[in-house]
Amino acid sequence: METTGSSTEGDPLKAGEDQAETGIGPPVTELKKKKSCKEVLGFSKPNHWRTAVFFFSLFLCLTIVFAFSFIIPCPVRPQYLSTWNRTFSEAVTYDFLAIEDANKDNVMDVLFVLKNTEISLNKTCTDAGLPSPCVFVLAVAGTDGETLWGRPLVPEFHWAQCGLDEEKGRSWHCLLSHSDQLTAVDKYTGEIKWQQPRPPGLNSTVPVLIVPDLDGDKVSDLALVASDMTQTRLAFLSGKTGVQIGSTVVLDTLERANHLLHCNTDGSYYVLLQKDSGLYGLGLWRIAAKAGMKESLNKDKRWEKEANATSGLVPIYESDPVRRVLRVGLTGCAPNLLLVTANGLALVDGKHLQLLWRFNTSTILSEPSFGHFNKDDVLDVVVEEDIGNYTKRVLILDGKSGGLLWQVSLLASPNSPRPAAIHTINSFSVFMFWGAMPSQANSSEPFLSDRHSYLLHPLYSGVLLQSTNVMDHIITFHATLLENGRHAAYILLTGAGAEGADGTVVLSKRKMKQDVQDSRVIHIGAGGSAATSEEIRDAFGRLRFSDW
Repeated sequence: METTGSSTEGDPLKAGEDQAETGIGPPVTELKKKKSCKEVLGFSKPNHWRTAVFFFSLFLCLTIVFAFSFIIPCPVRPQYLSTWNRTFSEAVTYDFLAIEDANKDNVMDVLFVLKNTEISLNKTCTDAGLPSPCVFVLAVAGTDGETLWGRPLVPEFHWAQCGLDEEKGRSWHCLLSHSDQLTAVDKYTGEIKWQQPRPPGLNSTVPVLIVPDLDGDKVSDLALVASDMTQTRLAFLSGKTGVQIGSTVVLDTLERANHLLHCNTDGSYYVLLQKDSGLYGLGLWRIAAKAGMKESLNKDKRWEKEANATSGLVPIYESDPVRRVLRVGLTGCAPNLLLVTANGLALVDGKHLQLLWRFNTSTILSEPSFGHFNKDDVLDVVVEEDIGNYTKRVLILDGKSGGLLWQVSLLASPNSPRPAAIHTINSFSVFMFWGAMPSQANSSEPFLSDRHSYLLHPLYSGVLLQSTNVMDHIITFHATLLENGRHAAYILLTGAGAEGADGTVVLSKRKMKQDVQDSRVIHIGAGGSAATSEEIRDAFGRLRFSDW
């Protein structure tokens, strides 16, 4: 018994065979099958392949980590100066300032126009074969103010408009009217895309109307609207070549040419005409047909029902003479329309042509601007009203109801820019405007030395943050975000006071928060604010800005 037990423990397979011979236990063939399966699967000896796969996976993971950590660089944020200045001596500049990303570094750059003999040693009017001085279109980097490109053109300069590539299909970016020519310039390189003689009798003013593709080249086209003080005419130009499409159309016996193109939600377009009796729309399809083109544009059934059977004019607002029309919001079709009339402001529903609200004022000094004073997600309106005796009233009106939300009276300092606003991540805007406090002015008549800029925080509406004054003559001013969702700054272009006079031209950029700590906190109204001056400055310093 002991011998048999030892044999079984030492050789279990042989023991199994003995059991099979005696009829006890599984058959020998089944045991051999089990053995062969284990051998095939490799469980009878260590698995070297499994070890190799493990170390290969480990090596691959470490390689990837090493590549992302050291070899592949992380995105580098653009380095910018909080403040920079560009000075041009014996130069002339104009009321034009465009904010575009010209070098594709995700930081907005500045485009402006200068009349000078040269902008650098290797960029002169003589080198370009032009009379000196000539007109230069310049793009400077928003990060440090360095010149990105400069394009010399034949003088004299009339107007410019940029931002013409916002929709798909537009292949050029800035349009300039100078001498007797129209020139399309690429905003990235400064190269001339096309140059054509201006159509005779069309000394148009901006804005140029960007219309749908009329000539079938898959590029949006242009409409130039001009008035010679007796009648208003319109001509279509190819956006790809600048060649006139069709014939020139006489719109009406109007003296004003500051008209807009209105897009409806169904894809139909109407030119908004300002008349002494109100605001009217004229179907783009009608104008194109008069110009001799095939009628291929959409019509709005609602608008066409209201159109005059003879003239085709669609009444939008009939009451007072309309001085200016502004879109409320910058994107989308059928936006609401803010009308500046002889007696006040009116907001009209851009889709249903209904009057939403009206606010009566005296003379409006500057073009209204928009921002969020309250948190109802509806743009509010900032207005400067002349109340006489060199004094203006800055009003913020509720965009939903037209009610008065906030106001302050300032001396109307000469050469003050229009108000501006920059949105924040807290669903309200910071407002900036110019003027002088009556208690701080040297006399009842304000001077240039009395002019200051003011910041308004809606959560501290009882105070204003007053910054240092700007003594130079301001040609144009722009407050904006230079980066996506950050870097709030304002751009100033200053020059000689007289129109077309030579002098020192200065283009400067200043970060908005740069002046906060050195600004003066001024309490307005009877209530004021319970917060200390340092708490208010800290509130401005904590602001985080956002795109609209």
